[in-house]
Amino acid sequence: MGHVRIRQQCPYWAKDQSFGLRTINAMSETAAEKPAFRDAIKRRRCLIPADGFYEWVRHGRKEKQPYNFGLVTGSVFAFAGLWDRWRDPKNNILETCTILTTRPNSIVADVHNRMPAILQSEDYERWLDPGITDAATVLDCLKPFDGGLMKKYPVGPRVNRPENDDEECAREVPLKETAATLF
Repeated sequence: MGHVRIRQQCPYWAKDQSFGLRTINAMSETAAEKPAFRDAIKRRRCLIPADGFYEWVRHGRKEKQPYNFGLVTGSVFAFAGLWDRWRDPKNNILETCTILTTRPNSIVADVHNRMPAILQSEDYERWLDPGITDAATVLDCLKPFDGGLMKKYPVGPRVNRPENDDEECAREVPLKETAATLF
C-alpha cells in the first residue's frame, strides 16, 4: 500500500481551514465531548485503511529514531476515523478526516504514549452503521489493538520528509549504536 496523506479534519463550523492543523488526531476518550468531533462521532465515522504507521523515539535533543508499526501478517487494517466537510468562503468543499487515538498497547508503549485506534475487522460494520448515533454505543471499539498481532521495526530518517512518498520510507534499517544502547 502506498503512503496516503490525510487532510486534517476541519469541522463544518470552523471559520478557516487552519483549524484543521490542530485536528489530525482525536483522543478517543474525549472525542464525544469535544466540539470539533462530537457531531462526527455520532454521524460521520469512517475507516482509514493502512498497512502501517510511524512513531518516533527521541534520543537527546536533536536525534530521533522512527519506527514502523504494522500487523505481523503484513495485512491492511483500518484506523477508526471521523470525517467532515468544510466549505470555504467561495463555497468550495474540502473533505477532511481525523484518526482516533487510544492508549498504547505493549508493542507501542516504549515508543509513544498514544497509538491510532485500530479497529477489529468484526467491528467495521458497527463502526460504519449510520443508524448508530449514540457515540457510547461504538466507543468500546476504540481500545488498544492486540500487541501480539503487531510488529515494529526501525526505519530511516527518509520518513521524516513529506516529499518522500515511496516504499523506501518503510524499509527496515539497523538501529544506530546510540539508539540500540538505550533499550
